Amino acid sequence: MFRPARFSALPRCRAGRRIASIFAARIGEHARLDHAVVRERLQRGQHDSLAIHFEKCLFKQQVTLLNPEPLGLRINVFIQVSLEKQMEDALQRFEQAISERPEVMECYLMTGDADYLLRVVMPDMQALERFIVDHLTKIPGISNIRSSFALKQVRYKTALPLPSSELTLADPDDVATDWR
Repeated sequence: MFRPARFSALPRCRAGRRIASIFAARIGEHARLDHAVVRERLQRGQHDSLAIHFEKCLFKQQVTLLNPEPLGLRINVFIQVSLEKQMEDALQRFEQAISERPEVMECYLMTGDADYLLRVVMPDMQALERFIVDHLTKIPGISNIRSSFALKQVRYKTALPLPSSELTLADPDDVATDWR
């Protein structure tokens, strides 16, 4: 089971030190603690009292990124899916079905021509065909499926573009934490 990174692990990594130094005042503000108290607790290693706030606001999940090539996942496909009707039950049914598919790396509800954009990784064309024919087309309410293949990955990153200063943390009570 996934355990989010603890605040006490932050000072061990460069990004964590950067975040801690940038946000100390904001953490205190949102944790309803004086800035000096936050710094003192950080210096004394009393990170647990700030951990819940920090985890809820900043940490979505902790992962290890694997190289797909050695695993035989050579095809990166973007699939646009249109539904017959954009009713809440149809959206939920589609999202539930897609969330159960391990080859679907990302799924976005979109504006524009298609209702959803999927990023799927596959070992080969036959696997893609099986996914589309055996799984995707079986989801009720789909009206159109269009696929585009990535020829080359020009850029891929997971690090968010953090500003050097003046980042405002959202109130932890207002942060949606229903990450899947």
